[in-house]
Amino acid sequence: MRTALVIGTGLIGTSAALALAGRGVTVHLRDHDTTRARTAAALGAGTDEAPEGPVDLALIAVPPTHVAGTLAEAMRAGAAHGYLDVASVKGGPQRELAALGLDLSSYIGTHPMAGKERSGPLAATADLFEGRPWVLTPTSDTDTEVLNLALELVALCRAVPVVMDADAHDRAVALVSHTPQLLSSMVAARLEGADDTAVRLCGQGIRDVTRIAASEPAMWVEILSANAGPVADVLAGVAADLEATVESLRALQSADAAKRDGGTAGVADVLRRGNAGRSRIPGKHGAAPAAYEVVAVLVSDQPGELARIFADAGRAGVNVEDVRIEHATGQQAGLVQVMVDPAAAPVLAAALRERGWSIRQ
Repeated sequence: MRTALVIGTGLIGTSAALALAGRGVTVHLRDHDTTRARTAAALGAGTDEAPEGPVDLALIAVPPTHVAGTLAEAMRAGAAHGYLDVASVKGGPQRELAALGLDLSSYIGTHPMAGKERSGPLAATADLFEGRPWVLTPTSDTDTEVLNLALELVALCRAVPVVMDADAHDRAVALVSHTPQLLSSMVAARLEGADDTAVRLCGQGIRDVTRIAASEPAMWVEILSANAGPVADVLAGVAADLEATVESLRALQSADAAKRDGGTAGVADVLRRGNAGRSRIPGKHGAAPAAYEVVAVLVSDQPGELARIFADAGRAGVNVEDVRIEHATGQQAGLVQVMVDPAAAPVLAAALRERGWSIRQ
């Protein structure tokens, strides 16, 4: 691939453009908001000047409801030899294109499983897709050359290609992406009118659950509108669990011992199933999830403290698998949770203590 046209310079489009431009591809940028295209160009994602002729690949990075129209316009103009979109819903746009009577041999639907709470070109990074799954949904009509262009794009963005049926993809993302967004927003919405005293007690648990609730509402209305049926199906299952759990919790308040036992069993069951589901989420590099041990380190809110912990862990010969930071409410301090292999935890704790760190049990 030597040339590309990116239509839509938001987070995903600009991140892909940055990755392609960084690997020698000449990238042309287009957006209905010319300011965003100029911003992306200023970031080094390419040029906002129109290409002189057809490019090798056109990447459509617009909301799902605008994919078919944008693709149809680009195809009729002969903008590229191959076309793909990166919308988070695949079945609907594919059927809309077919209904328009377009030749779909030059098109393939795709979806990179990466993103941020922030949107727009200023949130974009060239490494956004590195190591992340990038779904491809070819059909029997997809030309082999177009599939190869899509695979080359995925490789240039250092993502991992995953081939799926379009409707199977939509059901999958309803479960692992779209429903979690709604649930996160619903939990965060409980905080809107909460007492200030309660909000000041927020710890890492509520921060983890509500992190993605900071996402842009308008963008998510577009996404959810395009995948409403599958998301509603998943939510119906969640609603049944919620109803049963509410009944179990009410039963725990009963004076009847048998009802309390039933309530305990109901709550235990949903927690157990949650453990089982959580254990299926892939771990590091997509491998089976690993159990890590946490070494909790109390740190002051000063520049370079996190780097010092990593450096000291390196001197101890310990590989840090993951890290979380929990900020102390009302204090210039925090708790850094360093996750390591269980066998390495005592080694790291001892080494950090020797170097003056305060370790929390």
